[in-house]
Amino acid sequence: MSELTLTVMRLGFLAVLWLFVIVAVQVIRSDLFGTRVTQRAGGARRAAPDRSGQRQGSAPPPQRQSGGRGQSGGRGRRNAPTKLVVTEGSLSGTTVALQGQTITLGRAHDSTIVLDDDYASSRHARIYPDQGGQWIVEDLGSTNGTYLDRTRLTTPTPIPLGAPIRIGKTVIELRK
Repeated sequence: MSELTLTVMRLGFLAVLWLFVIVAVQVIRSDLFGTRVTQRAGGARRAAPDRSGQRQGSAPPPQRQSGGRGQSGGRGRRNAPTKLVVTEGSLSGTTVALQGQTITLGRAHDSTIVLDDDYASSRHARIYPDQGGQWIVEDLGSTNGTYLDRTRLTTPTPIPLGAPIRIGKTVIELRK
């Protein structure tokens, strides 16, 4: 082998090694600092800048919330829940208005409710309305499971008003 070929192979190996180190550092950094719960908790307050075109990437969730108001049927409105409340966990006290849109829960930054919890998957569960106006919770194949009243969910299940939904250390309830 020529000296030039050997030098090129050494430099290529060195470049691949540094690429691996950089990717490993980015993965560790995103795992430690990737979820920004404090920014997502104020998502409703950021709606005005989003509509002005400053950050169009996060505009769809507020648009879905405002557009979903007319989609809920008149059937069952009297006893229908109007909000989703986080009762336990790092987001305790957070309230999300139920306006006919699907609510996603997990560690992913694009979830409706971002859970800063080691026991939550990136796409853990979703809560959505069915045709009859009742809300359904569905586990999205999470590792640690989603629990409704101490029962692990295996299929999409209707949520009774006030029943606790547990995802790791976070507990969520539907309320009027």
